[in-house]
Amino acid sequence: MKATPVPEIDGAYLFEPTPHADERGFFCRTFDADVLRSVGLVPEAFVQDSVSRSVRGVLRGLHLRSGAGEAKLVRCSHGRIFDVVVDLRPHSPTYRNRAFFELSGETQATLYIPAGCAHGFQALTDTADTSYRIDRPHDPAEDVTIAFDDPELAVPWPLPVTSMSQRDREAPRLAEVLKHTEK
Repeated sequence: MKATPVPEIDGAYLFEPTPHADERGFFCRTFDADVLRSVGLVPEAFVQDSVSRSVRGVLRGLHLRSGAGEAKLVRCSHGRIFDVVVDLRPHSPTYRNRAFFELSGETQATLYIPAGCAHGFQALTDTADTSYRIDRPHDPAEDVTIAFDDPELAVPWPLPVTSMSQRDREAPRLAEVLKHTEK
């Protein structure tokens, strides 16, 4: 497994496994504690795993957590997604930078997203399963959502949005969120 720093987002990494393929399909390691440790991450810090299933065009995000934030490992285990990370850590050297990725079940690459970064994705295939491993128990009271179509962020979503949650549809723009979080 190879760990590559994401230049646009300080502290973010892309973990790329080496699938072993044969006539049956493939096998690959998607989590390796030693590889995480090699880049300064603490594997034991991750306390919850979740998965979402989305259909083509579904958009989830942009989400982050208030308070101490939430670091996460994100992987598309089936299908393909367009994944977005926005650095919203005021003291980060990459503050307000964005990074875009295509994650897929073919590559099984995992993206490490540091706490304080917003995250969202859009399903590019008929079915896309996305796995999340987070470093704090989820607390819905800390959920923060930013408008996916905020012109300040100008995320180039590749498909028309077919569906999203009401919370995502009604999310405020980044400037409004920052007014409340930077106090």
